[in-house]
Amino acid sequence: MRGSEMKLDEIRDNDGARKKRMRVGRGIGSGKGKTAGRGVKGQKARTGVAIKGFEGGQMPLHRRLPKRGFHNIFALDFNEVSLGRIQAAIDAGKLDASAPVTEAALVASGVLRRAKDGVRVLGSGELKAKVALDVAYATKSATEAVEKLGGSVKVSVKAEAAEAV
Repeated sequence: MRGSEMKLDEIRDNDGARKKRMRVGRGIGSGKGKTAGRGVKGQKARTGVAIKGFEGGQMPLHRRLPKRGFHNIFALDFNEVSLGRIQAAIDAGKLDASAPVTEAALVASGVLRRAKDGVRVLGSGELKAKVALDVAYATKSATEAVEKLGGSVKVSVKAEAAEAV
């Protein structure tokens, strides 16, 4: 490159950043001809072999270990947001503190990408503005912090359902 001047046609990778693929089965002189590094005959020398987890007939590890736990298919999946994140959005002018802070408002302001099954507000971070939260769930610390500043918290989901998640 000449000085600080850079041209698009001169941009290239560092030497050795891209390694050429070994072309196997291309003659004895290449060193990877004939069997192409697969040894001789047998299942693994053939194409389309997938024997992950197979231990030669011994009971595989994933079957030797006990099954544990379960997955609750009815569990609600909340999108979590902290008070600090809400305050940052208010400071940036993305959220209006005078209007109620709802799930739709958080998504519209770009604080969250999507609401999922609802929004859960966590108490981490510092809140300076007086806000009216209208969300699925808010932790005790979040509720206390909002009410200390004269704001209000309206929770739409039963606390038991949110606690279980």
